Amino acid sequence: MDFSSFLLMRHELILLVIILLLIVAEIFIPQHKKGSIVHLAIFLFGIHTAVGFLGMGDGVLFGGMFRTTGMIHFFKNVLNVGVFIILLQSADWLQEKIVAQHKGTEFFVLMFSSLLGMYFMISSGDFLMFYLGLELSTLPVAALAAYETSKRISSEAGVKLILSAALASGVSLFGISMLYATSGSIYFSEMAEMISVNNLTILGLILFFTGLAFKISLVPFHFWTADVYEGAPISVASYLSVISKGAAVFILMILLFTVFKPLMGIWENMIYIVALATMFIGNLFALRQQNMKRFLAFSSVAQAGFILLGIINGEQLGFATVIYFVLVYIFSNLAAFGVVQAISLQTGKENINDYEGLYRTNPKLSLVMMLALFSLAGIPPVAGFFGKFFLFTAAASKGYYLLVFLAVVNVTISLYYYLLVIRAMFLRKGENPIAFFTSKLYMRLGLVLTVLGIIVLGVYSPLYDYIFELSKGLM
Repeated sequence: MDFSSFLLMRHELILLVIILLLIVAEIFIPQHKKGSIVHLAIFLFGIHTAVGFLGMGDGVLFGGMFRTTGMIHFFKNVLNVGVFIILLQSADWLQEKIVAQHKGTEFFVLMFSSLLGMYFMISSGDFLMFYLGLELSTLPVAALAAYETSKRISSEAGVKLILSAALASGVSLFGISMLYATSGSIYFSEMAEMISVNNLTILGLILFFTGLAFKISLVPFHFWTADVYEGAPISVASYLSVISKGAAVFILMILLFTVFKPLMGIWENMIYIVALATMFIGNLFALRQQNMKRFLAFSSVAQAGFILLGIINGEQLGFATVIYFVLVYIFSNLAAFGVVQAISLQTGKENINDYEGLYRTNPKLSLVMMLALFSLAGIPPVAGFFGKFFLFTAAASKGYYLLVFLAVVNVTISLYYYLLVIRAMFLRKGENPIAFFTSKLYMRLGLVLTVLGIIVLGVYSPLYDYIFELSKGLM
């Protein structure tokens, strides 16, 4: 192994350098100029995101523990774009509230450390690297959830997240130990050849799936989601809803479609039941929410149920469909969270009733929120329509017509509660409507990027064909 081999870890190495540079900047930048760290972090991560789109070959490192392919490289770029938008939307909040508390640098270090863990998790070639990446991606987010230490609800969110994550991690690790006992190896490629259908293997699969189901917020492992989203800073809630969930979905698909392929008859039935429960419970609980963060939390639970429609396909079509939907979901959900963050930062209001009459005072924000909710609901011609259509196609191609029909029923339910927010903004006249305000440059840029993503992916969809070709290397 020569030095050039480590270029396969380009994403990881550059992000590690950025973390070290920010720590050095925290030491040497004087206190009255600490706000410049926000600009520095966004600039450095913007360069990292741009460099990620340069081509990179396939390969493995450390005896197969770490691997990269065109699909893995592409998905890391997807995560980078999502995190970059979150940083843009968080800049004003950081400068106005967090830097003054001398915690600006720590926010970036924790978020980038979590992202680094996700890099290792989705590039893992064995369960040891997978587990290390899983832990590194989870622990910093628990600290971020409790970042607003002046608020009791934020500290409560951090405690709930870390306790739930610890339990899920332990259950998942116990399942991995059972899989090792039946196959004699922790490497994905070797386990795929040696795994067999027996009671111990099935139990190991169920326990392992439980751990990842927690990160994806699948029912019945979703109980932490609404409370943590409500208590955590909005930027952290948006990170949990798209970046953390997306990475967990990616590695889950790789393992189900390769390592656990012999157990497909088992996990197909399991996913069928979990998908139905997740869609219905997520949507029905979203109907009764008034707080926008809890509203989007249960919306994200329901969206996770739709994602399972692609996973149950079990083939290349399902893999490509899920990756495309996750990409669309990142832009759509971050657009909604961005509007919520802009309004919360300016007024402190986070309830749906507070949005009454918003179109009359802040028409641009209302339009962004409407576009985001239409995309989440799957209304044509925005990107969310194609994302859900491809998911339904993937499930129907395997004969799951009843599941697709029930998913369409859930789309109807979700459309109703998304329209409740749109009705409040456009048709209601609030007694004390949110006054007109102008967001700063970073927030406006973040919202523009999300709108462009929603529109472009809806109008120009050959990207799906590109993802489909990339997914051949993982199947």
